[in-house]
Amino acid sequence: MSDETPSGEERRVHPRTRLTLKVDYPSVEGFLQDYTINISRGGTMLRTHRHLQMGDWVELVLSFPGLLEPISLKGEVRWVRLEGIEEQTVGVAFDFTDPTVREQLEVVVQALRDGDPSLIGPTVRILVVEDNPYVARLIRDGLTGYHQRTGDHTTFTTEHAADGKEALSRLIDSDVDLLIVDIYLPVMDGVSLITTVRKDPRWQTLPIIAVSAGAQEAKQMALKAGADFFLDKPFRLSDVLDTMRRLLSSNARPKQ
Repeated sequence: MSDETPSGEERRVHPRTRLTLKVDYPSVEGFLQDYTINISRGGTMLRTHRHLQMGDWVELVLSFPGLLEPISLKGEVRWVRLEGIEEQTVGVAFDFTDPTVREQLEVVVQALRDGDPSLIGPTVRILVVEDNPYVARLIRDGLTGYHQRTGDHTTFTTEHAADGKEALSRLIDSDVDLLIVDIYLPVMDGVSLITTVRKDPRWQTLPIIAVSAGAQEAKQMALKAGADFFLDKPFRLSDVLDTMRRLLSSNARPKQ
């Protein structure tokens, strides 16, 4: 969650509004669940590092991966609970005194449930299997800012596994659209992971990009195990994106 101070004009229109809070849900399902349980009944609960008081008015900007335009709601802080020195849990009651606000929100929510492409762009779920946290963070941060940089409506969400064994557990528990796998990993290396994945009918066509600093030897091992493409380290993020586009747009698994 992040926040920003409202403009002077907003303060004049809503004199009790202190700030705007950005609320990021992990998925559309997470937002719809909160809507059903809390928002539709007039309020919600959230955690924030900003110190609020009962009676403060806030604007909540609700978003999740793939949402093209955030949803904005105004509400009043009804209760506050301290969660240590830095964090608060607050209860916010939404301002639904204007019935058109609730009606418009319900229209948007139904469109989200129907998967309206004018509201939700495609989301690509990527599992990055990399024991170097710096490289994993570089990929994650680069893909997170992709929409802002390019205007493309595709949203990339990433999960991280530090070894092949952890990656297999995540594959079983999560829906994944593409794997990025380092070849030299602890516990279970990348070649063993790719080989195991390709033997499972569930993942035989799952796009896999292998990465390594091992040059030609690593490339040969990765492609033989079943990877679709190999990138030498260090690589540019644009190389990753170009390769992903190629693999995801192809019905068959192309070999490099």
